[in-house]
Amino acid sequence: MTADPSDLSQGGVAFAKLMQAIETGVYQPGDRLREVEVAERLALSRTPIREALRRLEAENIIEHRPRVGAVIRKLGQTEVVELYEMRLVLERTAAEMAAKHAAEAEVDALAALNEDLAQTRDDAPRAAAVNQKFHRAIYLAARNRFLLDAARAMNNALLLLGPTTLADVDRIATVVHQHSQIMDAISAGDIDGAGAAAEAHLQTSLRYRLQVMRG
Repeated sequence: MTADPSDLSQGGVAFAKLMQAIETGVYQPGDRLREVEVAERLALSRTPIREALRRLEAENIIEHRPRVGAVIRKLGQTEVVELYEMRLVLERTAAEMAAKHAAEAEVDALAALNEDLAQTRDDAPRAAAVNQKFHRAIYLAARNRFLLDAARAMNNALLLLGPTTLADVDRIATVVHQHSQIMDAISAGDIDGAGAAAEAHLQTSLRYRLQVMRG
């Protein structure tokens, strides 16, 4: 989750704004980040932008290439598969623990988010944002701060996946259906069922992501 720029130093503001720009697709994997252009776009001076770029490099979000400069990293197929393997472990665990601990109100909140997702049509960024909120709500319902920390640590890598796959109604319909299966198992306190539904959802997401990568 991106920090509130009002609570940060200028370097922190630049970092938060750059992270938000990557999250929303303004900058995408493979894009070059030119210091002057970024400073103008974000209405900041070059010094905090330079500081933010160093931090992005330290967090493995960008890399410096000879004669090119700062470029947002782009994951290859092997890295994508490895990332989804970790997502599967974390999200299966989150769903299982949510089935143990989730309050009825939290299940209702998940249902509301899933309904919001079902209503998105030609607004892929909004669909992606709602989808992220849905998955974060499962982590919160799991009641485990260490699991939540692990999920946050993985968020940087998720930024490197590129544009959302939630770009058409058929894909959204599949996601909404699979979310409903996860929610039903959580609501019923079905630990094994929740984990299995979460795993099936991630396997479907991986297949779709690889299909998009192949073009």
